[in-house]
Amino acid sequence: MPQKLNEDVCDEKMFSMIYRKYKQDIYNFLYYRYGESLGPKDTMQEVFVKLLSHCKEVTPEKARGFLFKVAKNMMLNAIKHQKVVLKHQEVKPKDYTNESPEFILEQQQFLKRYQNALSRLTEDQRTAFLLNKVEGKKHAEIAEMLGITRKAAENRIYAAYNKLRSELEGFK
Repeated sequence: MPQKLNEDVCDEKMFSMIYRKYKQDIYNFLYYRYGESLGPKDTMQEVFVKLLSHCKEVTPEKARGFLFKVAKNMMLNAIKHQKVVLKHQEVKPKDYTNESPEFILEQQQFLKRYQNALSRLTEDQRTAFLLNKVEGKKHAEIAEMLGITRKAAENRIYAAYNKLRSELEGFK
């Protein structure tokens, strides 16, 4: 009598053989690819439960591919779920401040004056100044980025600072 060509994984011996053969490979794949935080051991067990629930459709030859595809999809779904959970856990910024309305108004007015003063700087001065004060770059880094000497970068920064200080009272 010829052997059945299209065996399925539902046979207990076949499923046990597939489990023993691939359990460590699936675990290693999940652990090395996604780390310990998402529970690779639990996911590996769930992958085999999924194989058992689809055992009629999966042939032994296709079991390995099925297992790895399901494992990858389960982890990607877990990551997606984790992102959603983290998004909903974000702390909402408070709608109020302890500052007085006068302080907030002064702050907004100063910001407008500061932006106007920045716009009146030369492009070279503004670039060097913002790289230094906003991005925290050192003079040597700025010089290298702009293709100028360190001394030229320092001069641009100090010229911009002096111009801003003369136009804005209380600028430090």
